[in-house]
Amino acid sequence: MARRARRTFTPEFKAKLVLDVLTGTATPAEVCRKHQLSPNLFALWKATLLDRLSSVFQSDDERSAEAARIAELERLVGQQALELAALKKVSTWRGGTPGNGATP
Repeated sequence: MARRARRTFTPEFKAKLVLDVLTGTATPAEVCRKHQLSPNLFALWKATLLDRLSSVFQSDDERSAEAARIAELERLVGQQALELAALKKVSTWRGGTPGNGATP
């Protein structure tokens, strides 16, 4: 028996199904049957939506502060990656082998 190809679902589709159940338009069993979904998968979508729902009401200031913090951390990671690459290159010039950290 051939395996069915893995399906992907858009965030909009997931939100619509979960909202249908939360508003009482459909039951979880109906949604799962209609769209051939595992009840566990649907429960995961529902839990994810409920966990992240509070972020909808965050102020724009909070979101921009988080975005700024993420940008700063990404910049630091990039800088450290560059420094690490430079140190690895220097260690090979001094006679050490890359990866063993040996110094002359």
